[in-house]
Amino acid sequence: MATNAPRALYIHIPFCTNKCFYCDFNSYVLKGQPVDDYLDALEREMAHTVKLMPPAQIDTVFVGGGTPTVLTPPQMERFLQSVGRYFPLANEVEFTMEANPGTVDPDKLAAMKQGGVNRISFGVQSFDNGLLERIGRIHNTDDVYRSLENARAAGFTNLSIDLMFGLPGQTVELLSHSVDKALELDLPHYSLYSLKVEENTLFHTMYERNELPLPEEDEELQMYLLLMDRLKQAGYGHYEISNFARPGFESRHNSVYWRNEPYYGLGAGAHGYAERLRHINVKGVQPYIEKSKAGYPRLEENRVSEAEAMEDFMMVGLRLLEGVRASDFARQFPGESLERHFGPIINKLKQDGLLQQIDNVGDTVYRLTDKGVLFGNEVFAAFIEV
Repeated sequence: MATNAPRALYIHIPFCTNKCFYCDFNSYVLKGQPVDDYLDALEREMAHTVKLMPPAQIDTVFVGGGTPTVLTPPQMERFLQSVGRYFPLANEVEFTMEANPGTVDPDKLAAMKQGGVNRISFGVQSFDNGLLERIGRIHNTDDVYRSLENARAAGFTNLSIDLMFGLPGQTVELLSHSVDKALELDLPHYSLYSLKVEENTLFHTMYERNELPLPEEDEELQMYLLLMDRLKQAGYGHYEISNFARPGFESRHNSVYWRNEPYYGLGAGAHGYAERLRHINVKGVQPYIEKSKAGYPRLEENRVSEAEAMEDFMMVGLRLLEGVRASDFARQFPGESLERHFGPIINKLKQDGLLQQIDNVGDTVYRLTDKGVLFGNEVFAAFIEV
């Protein structure tokens, strides 16, 4: 058993009912895909993984995609049984699965519940049906309400939804309507993401042709300010730049990433990080299946230098509104000091009003100011290649 084995597990299910216009994730339209062969390959990777890096205890599991809930109930049952067979899950494990509205019927939810899933994150994006159609989503608001009702009936209480802003044709008024509808659901967690036009998407092609009517930068800023204000007024803690939660419902799994801690990453195109090594698996479904028969289905594996790991610590850690602790830095990098390594950058960011320092019972905490939250990317970029 590895003493420093990851305590977090990410598994990628790359299948979707369709490809959204903004999506650059490693996902493939479900029709005609060898899903059962893929689940066989996942089991092979699980077996290789636990043999070479035996897990101690898994505290968080996140199944993403794609849309994992396109699996049929028997496939879902089989998949979740394999997770439990290879990875020892903590009694209080946070076990999240991503879902699209309209893909969770009672039978599937029962299989998820039986298999250990206890948190569902729904990709809602908007409560405006016209906007959903314009961004390539195939669900509508009725699907959202039905899926959440089914999830609650199946016994799920830890539920989250994603909303997007900065979408083509979206206005502050349209977003405000979606926020109204989202808050009426009284969920414990909300994730709020701005649109990023990524290469190899339909939206990128449209953007290059000047056919994508995006909001102006000032209007997008107003959208973010609206979201922060409305969620805080409703009693949600803004614990990470894009995430809000009731106390105790913060995403424990994503916090592993933000704290630069190790995690297993399994499945086609999945990323993993352990023992200062980052890996990416092969992305195609069939290539992943074939490569898993010969061993690890790796595309590449890179050793992360200590300097790069320190940069990562600051860039992802400062996404958390609680900030980064000098003691955590010293724990991850024995013999190093956060102030000694990043002092000039921290001082500059403090002078610019983007970062604040808090002395906390013998420890020092650095976190974003209110202004820093709005200019987070500038803060993060400051720590690259010091």
